[in-house]
Amino acid sequence: MADTEYERTDDRVLDDAYPPEGGRRRKKRLRSVPGCLAALVAVAILFGGLYFVATRGVELLQDRLASPGDFAGPGRGQVVFEVETGDTIAEMGRGLKAKGVVKSVDAFTGAALDEPESTGIQVGFYELQRKMPAAEALGVLVDPTNIVKNTVTIPEGLRVTDILDLLAESTEFERAAFAKVLEDPASIGLPDYAPDNDEGYLFPSTYDFGPKDGPKAILTKMVARWNQSAEELDLEGTAAALGYTPAEVMTVASLVEAEAALDPDFGKVARVIYNRLENPDTSGTNGLLQIDASVNYGLQRDLGVALTTEQIEQDTPYNTYTRPGLPPTPIEAPGDRAIEAALNPTEGDWVYYVTVDLATGQTKFTESYDEFLGFREELRQYCETSDAC
Repeated sequence: MADTEYERTDDRVLDDAYPPEGGRRRKKRLRSVPGCLAALVAVAILFGGLYFVATRGVELLQDRLASPGDFAGPGRGQVVFEVETGDTIAEMGRGLKAKGVVKSVDAFTGAALDEPESTGIQVGFYELQRKMPAAEALGVLVDPTNIVKNTVTIPEGLRVTDILDLLAESTEFERAAFAKVLEDPASIGLPDYAPDNDEGYLFPSTYDFGPKDGPKAILTKMVARWNQSAEELDLEGTAAALGYTPAEVMTVASLVEAEAALDPDFGKVARVIYNRLENPDTSGTNGLLQIDASVNYGLQRDLGVALTTEQIEQDTPYNTYTRPGLPPTPIEAPGDRAIEAALNPTEGDWVYYVTVDLATGQTKFTESYDEFLGFREELRQYCETSDAC
């Protein structure tokens, strides 16, 4: 019965029941194999992980010790980058990286350390490309000729309407956009005493407008330039000392700008205006300034054209032949020279002047009405032989 039982048993049972010689049983190999494999796999994973960590650590260390990341170039596309007042090299680098121009701040600052001119980078807008080598991006910034700007020159003696036409021609904005801004003069920094039409306060100068400057920013810059001039010349303080308001002095300055041609004559024209205003009886002018440019302004004509008798008699608030005193606002934009002349008129008793040579601008001044008539005759004779009249 026992033999029959053992015969039905599988080899594993027979191995256990009948040990080999020496009394030792063979090991149960089939049961131990899975455990060995698990151990080997664990060891492999452990060593693999250690190898990965060690390798990655070496790579990170190498990255630390290697040169900072940089684009190989060439760049592509277009990026407008602004250098603002007070920006450090590191701040520029961060801004360039954020726009995708350079690959790393370290690459840019490293390039700047090797470039002495990097300390003189000027404020403004620059046109760059994406993925530029840091040294090439720096090369653009250190050259001020690369500043992106729209240069517009506003000459002295232009009316607001002329200035808006010029701005529309010189920029990408419509004239109506500038006119819309002027509907709110306070928004561009004009003083309370400035007229509603802003005449005389858009300062004549040469401006560099950046790519982000819209109509409001452009007009604000022009008023800021006027404010600068007003402060430097102490417009309010000196006007008060003369017995006039700043607005009145600005109106005088605009008349001087329209009438004077040569440097020495600016202060003299200002003096003639003040003499007529302050001594209406003794001057024999009854306080009438009799300035053609002002009359033309009221008639919305070119300020420099001649007037007919009919036009002189046509009454407007700006007709200085029919209304004594100053016109209600400036008639054009005076520059520094005219404002300074209005604040510091030349000493003299003149109440008349005539430009006797329109080509050279020669102007003669007098306090005598008879002499004035002689000057007018001199101008008449000049005009008979000149196309300048």
